[in-house]
Amino acid sequence: MVQFLIKRLIGFLFVVLCISFITFMMGRLAPGDPIRNMMGQHQDPQVYQQLRHQYGLDKPILQQYVEYMGGVLKLDFGLSYQEIGRPVSEMIVQGIPASAELGFWGFLLTICVGLPLGILAALKANTWIDTLVVGLSLLTWALPSFILAVFAQVFIVWLNKAGFPWPVANWGQPWQYGWEDLQYKIVPIVVYAALSFAGFVRYARSTMLEVLRQDYVRTARAKGMSERVVIYRHAFRNALIPLVTLIGVSVGFLITGSFFIEQIFNIPGIGSIGLNAINNRDYPVIVAATLLFASCAVVGNLISDLLYSVVDPRIKVE
Repeated sequence: MVQFLIKRLIGFLFVVLCISFITFMMGRLAPGDPIRNMMGQHQDPQVYQQLRHQYGLDKPILQQYVEYMGGVLKLDFGLSYQEIGRPVSEMIVQGIPASAELGFWGFLLTICVGLPLGILAALKANTWIDTLVVGLSLLTWALPSFILAVFAQVFIVWLNKAGFPWPVANWGQPWQYGWEDLQYKIVPIVVYAALSFAGFVRYARSTMLEVLRQDYVRTARAKGMSERVVIYRHAFRNALIPLVTLIGVSVGFLITGSFFIEQIFNIPGIGSIGLNAINNRDYPVIVAATLLFASCAVVGNLISDLLYSVVDPRIKVE
């Protein structure tokens, strides 16, 4: 286990270095001057040079990168171009609670609904139940996240016109669950869950169908075991093994998997901060957000590998 974790740590550092280098260089070599964009029409040469020095842009580009990575080791991601003088780390920390809450409840709802429906579709294969579940999953799979979010907002507006007041956007207080806060959170969470719903349903259905065709399942039935025991003790646990990858990746992206939902519903999370940074060419924020996304992806893969050994003790991590 220790050797496995060391290998993954080395891989994690390599991924972070590569992504940080590429993103940093793209930001520095992109057309335009961020300092002039910050100053707008007030082009005072002395202030311009002061700002370039403050942001370290008057140094060679490789020296800038080395100093930036030195700051990253201390969780210092530099200063924002858009919000002059504000630390990027402060902006990222401010966005984590809302994104984490949205991702957590959306993921939990997806697991609680998607897995049972996928298993039910497999057990009722080629029936109207199977057709209904698969059709619903394909519908949510085909709709992009921003389209689904906009449809949800149109439905809320229709409810308001029909005399049922409901907030169209915003989030409320993170991790607070009074009725007013719940009104803000329910619809974005449902939309977030719907985006992952199709993947879990399809994976659960296909893996369960494959397991049900195995010889040991037929043998268990031939021995006279009840269908409940066959399904939950023998088939379900083995069907979970391929799903572990999907679950691990979903856990890794809890904080960063809701770009368009946060933007459309005006949720002050990491996704919204990242999109605003892209629109405003705020490169320090873009690099920090990209590093966070890459870290989440690596952590998700690590969680998948560890979950394999939990679901099936025969699988050893090396």
